[in-house]
Amino acid sequence: SIYEMFGHECCLSTGEVIKVIGFKINKLIASICENNEVGQFSAKVELPLNFPGLYKVVADKTPYVSIEEITKKVSIGPTRFGHPCFYSPEDIKLANLTIRHGEHITFNSVEEVNGTMAVNCVVVRNNQSHSFTLPLSQEGKFYECEDDQIYTLKEIAEWKIPKCRNRIVKLSNTIHMWDFSNPLPENFDGCLILTPVYEVQAVMKFRKDIVHILSDLDVEVKDITDCYDISSFLQPLSLEDVFERTSKEFPMVAEIMEGPSESQKPFKFLDTGNEIIIYKKYQATRVLASEIRSDSPKRYFLIPMSYKGRFKRRPREFPTAYDLEIARSEKEQLHVVATKAFDSPHKELFSVSVGDQFLVQQCQTSEVLYERRKNLIDVLACEQILGDTYKKVLLPMYMEGRFVEVIHDKKQYQLSEICREFRLPFNVKVSVRDLSIEEDVVAAMPGLQFEEEITDSYLLISSASSPVESWEIPVYRLNMSVHLLSKDVQTVVPPVTKTEVEEISEEQYYMVRRYENQTILSPPRPPKKPT
Repeated sequence: SIYEMFGHECCLSTGEVIKVIGFKINKLIASICENNEVGQFSAKVELPLNFPGLYKVVADKTPYVSIEEITKKVSIGPTRFGHPCFYSPEDIKLANLTIRHGEHITFNSVEEVNGTMAVNCVVVRNNQSHSFTLPLSQEGKFYECEDDQIYTLKEIAEWKIPKCRNRIVKLSNTIHMWDFSNPLPENFDGCLILTPVYEVQAVMKFRKDIVHILSDLDVEVKDITDCYDISSFLQPLSLEDVFERTSKEFPMVAEIMEGPSESQKPFKFLDTGNEIIIYKKYQATRVLASEIRSDSPKRYFLIPMSYKGRFKRRPREFPTAYDLEIARSEKEQLHVVATKAFDSPHKELFSVSVGDQFLVQQCQTSEVLYERRKNLIDVLACEQILGDTYKKVLLPMYMEGRFVEVIHDKKQYQLSEICREFRLPFNVKVSVRDLSIEEDVVAAMPGLQFEEEITDSYLLISSASSPVESWEIPVYRLNMSVHLLSKDVQTVVPPVTKTEVEEISEEQYYMVRRYENQTILSPPRPPKKPT
């Protein structure tokens, strides 16, 4: 018989046949380096994968000696994390392209090309992508590139720790309080050397769930792959695996082998053992919204474009004159009131007092005298409101003040109208809740900031036992495994689709923003004072 303890098998019967389907990091042993000295660490602590915080990955200084070694040790795949970057200290001469030393090579996928296994790669030169392949037999020194992204510990464990190597990370952002005692030193600002502890994921012939076996379980096994019919075992698929299937393969019926955790479960029918119909895969648009509040923690939401509630505008706040320039639009004139004073160092420009009101006009340049020299600087032309009259003034674009928007618009807007007519970020409050949603969580918020529109991957599913409604589930935010059943789908056309407002954690909020902005250049910062 098999005994389970804390979700892991701790005893296996003699003669039991097991099909190993994968290896997964169960937890991390972190060596604490408080002074960023990798060779000197003060203590070792155990960190669960859900330990909070965002981390920067330190590039591994040990080179890989061939492309084959990289493919064996580094995760390369179709998801967002599976595109590692490397560089070679020597030029690599190919048939129609020379990869220059130091160039960043992005590894996208591994496939067979003309009978030879190779990696599909890309280099970017002058904003132009150049694609090529590198055979696994390609030798040389390949170093990991510096990575400017931030990751959760779970992401690092799944994608950023090469096999047979440790990973050094730096804490970039502590997100929220840990419910238990914090194992890291107070105000920690050093490095962590992460050593993974693995578990084996397996399936058994007479069980429909996935078995988790710790790698330190004292048991002897024998490889019988070559003399056993492995097709008799179930084939677990993650939601990412399902999403990678071709559109022609949908709809399909699947049984849930491992459902999401109770805290993560969006719908009651996603329990282990239940059957679901997966109708199709697609990309859908959401509006990323955050709760407006001065203290933390904030709450974060992904609102579908089909949301039927209505919104009223709420005043926006602007820390600089530059932010006023970004926010102004042709549709309406931006009216603001100053909440912080500013003394201009130039007589040609206006000094602001608390309570001054302005209508924002346009950005232009103006000549100012600075240390007996004339300088041309960017300024914001505004009209100061003086009762019934207006005075033209110029505010330096580098001005750090504070302004609050004065709202004259009392209209109630649909979500699609706001995205079409206004520039995000945009502040609102729900004025009429969505009556089609059983619990409209955003209706209770005193204020929301719509930050940006994002596009994400979804599967449309329903319960196989009562397919009266279909639901969208996010591919990259829901951890569950299924296996496909050879059953015909009775209803090819999905039933009425119900979309929910999805509340996401702070870690997921940062992940969503990071993915969406990877290809978007960050806006220029406000100009500095003339020197």
